[in-house]
Amino acid sequence: MKAIKTEETDDMSEDLKIYAPPAELVAQAHVSGMAAYDALCAEAEADHEAFWARQARELLSWKKPFTKVLNEADAPFFKWFEDGLLNASYNCLDRNIERGLGDKTALIFEADGGEVTHTSYAQLLAKTCRMANALKAIGIGKGDRVIIYISMSVEGVAAMQACARIGATHSVVFGGFSAHSLRDRIEDTGAKAVITADCQVRGGKQLPLKAIVDEALTLGGCDSVSKVLVVNRAGAKVSMTEGRDLWLAELMKDQPETCEPEWVEAEHPLFLLYTSGSTGKPKGVQHSTGGYLLHAALTTKWTFDLKADDIFWCTADIGWVTGHTYITYGPLALGGTEIVFEGVPTYPDAGRFWKMIQDHKVTIFYTAPTAIRSLIKAAEAKDEVHPKSYDLSSLRILGSVGEPINPAAWEWYYQHVGGSRCPIVDTFWQTETGGHMITPLPGATPMVPGSCTLPFPGIAAAIVDETGKDVPNGQGGILVVKKPWPSMIRTIWGDPERYKKSYYPADFQGKYYLAGDGAIRDAKTGYFTITGRIDDVLNVSGHRMGTMEIESALVSCTELVAEAAVVGRPDDTTGEAICAFVVLKRPRPTGEEAKAIAKQLRDHVGKEIGPIAKPKDIRFGDNLPKTRSGKIMRRLLRQVAKGEAITQDISTLENPAILDQLSQVN
Repeated sequence: MKAIKTEETDDMSEDLKIYAPPAELVAQAHVSGMAAYDALCAEAEADHEAFWARQARELLSWKKPFTKVLNEADAPFFKWFEDGLLNASYNCLDRNIERGLGDKTALIFEADGGEVTHTSYAQLLAKTCRMANALKAIGIGKGDRVIIYISMSVEGVAAMQACARIGATHSVVFGGFSAHSLRDRIEDTGAKAVITADCQVRGGKQLPLKAIVDEALTLGGCDSVSKVLVVNRAGAKVSMTEGRDLWLAELMKDQPETCEPEWVEAEHPLFLLYTSGSTGKPKGVQHSTGGYLLHAALTTKWTFDLKADDIFWCTADIGWVTGHTYITYGPLALGGTEIVFEGVPTYPDAGRFWKMIQDHKVTIFYTAPTAIRSLIKAAEAKDEVHPKSYDLSSLRILGSVGEPINPAAWEWYYQHVGGSRCPIVDTFWQTETGGHMITPLPGATPMVPGSCTLPFPGIAAAIVDETGKDVPNGQGGILVVKKPWPSMIRTIWGDPERYKKSYYPADFQGKYYLAGDGAIRDAKTGYFTITGRIDDVLNVSGHRMGTMEIESALVSCTELVAEAAVVGRPDDTTGEAICAFVVLKRPRPTGEEAKAIAKQLRDHVGKEIGPIAKPKDIRFGDNLPKTRSGKIMRRLLRQVAKGEAITQDISTLENPAILDQLSQVN
């Protein structure tokens, strides 16, 4: 480790601690040393298309090889490998069995209660094929959309693979979303079927899933759904609608264990995944088959240095893109062994993660800063759940995902979980990018706590000002990507204009992909650090939520709420917390009454969107801080939420005294 003193005064200007990768890891890494990293970047810079074409030919199996690499004719609707044919499920399953890996464990499933199941590649292929045949039996085929609303399970992974096998486009909805959010996604996709379970089991509790599906289908707009397939997870009592609802196991029982893959064009939509934007309506991010699968495999190989004997554990849910790329597709495309965990990190106690690493001899561990921060608190309070109480010697690489990891949490993770010997890959990427964009490579990149370091080879990341002009290192700006890459978002489902406005805005002449994040590059190292969102999107525990979406949910409580404004504030555990400022249709409440109404509104937001969207703070005012033209001054509300003193001129406000009212937390 060495420290570098920089001369600038920006966020990265303090003495930098730089951690070199262990020599023994460097020696055996897929990308070994900075010279190898620089060579890959130079190759991509010299011939961008040839670089990606080489990776696609080496990592993926093609039924019909592609002859066209990148089509920019209809930019920003880029196409990659468009005349090639392949199948994602074949690449993840059949190909590994053909390589002699049929008996190798593909998935290690650990249930909430601790029960463990090993599923080999041959078994996963058989389950996937039977499920694919079951989908075909109910009329699902190429191009149809299927909603998957299920808990973390082997069945969830198999359902995704089964859709890919027959050319159906899956859209997985996180099990924490409400009936209203589920309905919106069903309606937008025009899904023909929903795959769900009787319940999910988390933290020792059964949480309904089928009942939420039933409610969603009664809300209107879901006429496209003809069948609901139900996994019997725990024997929970559910209502089955005759002619529509079927037990998946019964439907699969007599299906054959072989199913010829549907060979699809590389640009065929593999999946849709909904993410929040700065408007109230979630965006259906559309990903391709060929380009997405390539980046999923390549980033798994290089970022995690995945080897044949690794036990890889990504703790994400398959309802998020991290679970897609680094559970269902990336590790399986490389013939890896992946852990699928049903439960939560604090049940039956906060040592659960460390015990699982010990029990399964995990070698690569990929989790979120929110989880790390919550486990730090637990470990400091109780020695029994501290990582030092477990044998974590199997670990060789750690990863962080979902949001920037603060340096203090990075240091704790490095020292106490990784034993000061495991590189941490602090990965920056998004639902829209499909895979890692800026990240250390564990056998090459010297690490700086809190920095995602350097772009992945082939990714032309840059920081620009509002006019699209590059800013010098040491000066913050807007993060963009200057060249297309294979796993990039193809469009927003059903709304191409919103895609162009959101990601290729006219401000940059439609040339650069706008990530929606601010960033800064260190003046000495050139390392990137993400500084936060530049739009009205919050990042809470790694989950993106639009402020407009939460505001709309609050205002939909029409009997109570007249107006609402939502902002984010820093939070030690979740990274960012939701703070809502609410004007009621009745006098402003105080004391216990205010607390009761705040709870009612939190529950309402939970019902409209899901528990993850519940505001941590709700503050009531007679009105909101507005200019005389009626514009809500959210910049001031952000300062109020942070508890900062208002030092700027507020004379342009129609009602400056309202800021004192809104400082009171309920």
